[in-house]
Amino acid sequence: METPQLGKILIIDDNEDLLFAAKMHLKKYAKEVTIEKDPRRIPFLVNNNSYDVILLDMNFTDDTTSGKEGFHWLKQIKEIDSKAVVILITAFGDVEMAVKALKEGASDFILKPWQNEKLLATLTAATRLKESYDQVDKLSKKQRQLQSDLKKPYSDIIGTSASMKNIFSIIDKVAQTDANVLILGENGTGKELIARAIHDRSLRKDDIFVGVDMGAITESLFESELFGHKKGAYTDAKEDRAGRFEIADNGTLFLDEIGNLSMPLQSKLLTVLQKREVTRIGTNKAIPVDIRLICATNMHVHEMVMDNTFRQDLLYRINTVEIFLPPLRDRQDDIPLLANHFLKIYGQKYRKDFKGFKPAGMQLLQQYHWPGNIRELQHAIERAIIMAEGEELDSRDFFFLSSKPTNDKVASPASYNLDEVEKNVIQKAIDKNGGNISKAAKELGLTRASLYRRLEKYGL
Repeated sequence: METPQLGKILIIDDNEDLLFAAKMHLKKYAKEVTIEKDPRRIPFLVNNNSYDVILLDMNFTDDTTSGKEGFHWLKQIKEIDSKAVVILITAFGDVEMAVKALKEGASDFILKPWQNEKLLATLTAATRLKESYDQVDKLSKKQRQLQSDLKKPYSDIIGTSASMKNIFSIIDKVAQTDANVLILGENGTGKELIARAIHDRSLRKDDIFVGVDMGAITESLFESELFGHKKGAYTDAKEDRAGRFEIADNGTLFLDEIGNLSMPLQSKLLTVLQKREVTRIGTNKAIPVDIRLICATNMHVHEMVMDNTFRQDLLYRINTVEIFLPPLRDRQDDIPLLANHFLKIYGQKYRKDFKGFKPAGMQLLQQYHWPGNIRELQHAIERAIIMAEGEELDSRDFFFLSSKPTNDKVASPASYNLDEVEKNVIQKAIDKNGGNISKAAKELGLTRASLYRRLEKYGL
């Protein structure tokens, strides 16, 4: 006969001999057996621990026959944890009481003195029931998150420039690992698309991807959103709620705009990442989580560390691998590809048949500075398609861009200090070439050795 595999069991009965005997019998089958003779400790125990099965006596010293106390404590348990699996036990059982117990939320009913084989069989069935509850609950949470994510626009990553090819290479290398990734880049450069691409190529691709905009979460809601809360933990907590860490269990958690977190919130996040467990507000119960973490920010976090506005230990925790996304102005070769991609999407959306761009129209797009990056280009194409009347988009269709700064070939530097100018030019060349030193050196007209000397000189 196969040995039953039981989880964590709580037994509440005022008979100490029965409690001791039950614990001795069950401890070789269960992960953990907790016994308690005082039912008044039930709220504390259930609030601060997770039990697979709870064995609850129906009659205590105040009332040895009616079962009223058992029903009272059953109701208390269910109010704390509606999915708790409770088996009621009594020496005065009958069919009527058993039916009432089941209607009140009990999973089963057992008479004492019980036979050990019967007790084991009942607990085994109850454990499987609890596992099914947990699985359904987990799938339900993930389904809701997936439905929410499906409503978000998503398109393929487009780009053939040297910098994008380098990024694709990094994604291929890092995706199959569980290494934490930090994606850096200006707003609108497509950081979430890169995060999703890593997830889609990872060993967790069949599980959930959960994205969180840290910049949109207020300090007061931070713990509730990320770690969850218990019903009644605060005024608006009307039901138990899993946080984003729990929902992302076994999948990928993407924390966007992580640079916006205050130092106290950074500390709380670091604690969870170190312990790999969360505790919902209103309970002391630690819930283990297994996630792949990807973070992103448009802020200069390394400078923030120097300014003591971002924790260095948190940065070490989240940036095992860094990916820098260059701004669109440094990816001019990709602008025609992106523009035609959005032309097709919005042409279909607004039922307009456009053949493409006139040379002047594409020239304007490639010369424009694009402070809003790909997101701004996307909106510009959509707006032009709505207003345009011809079959090809011309420069006049982007009149709303003409008054904005363009990406002139010769721009006035912020400083005329030669060292500062050289440092900025070198940094731009490295960014444009996706960190590839050989290509950056070639574009600057330097040897690799010369470029390395300058990188050391300027601390780049």
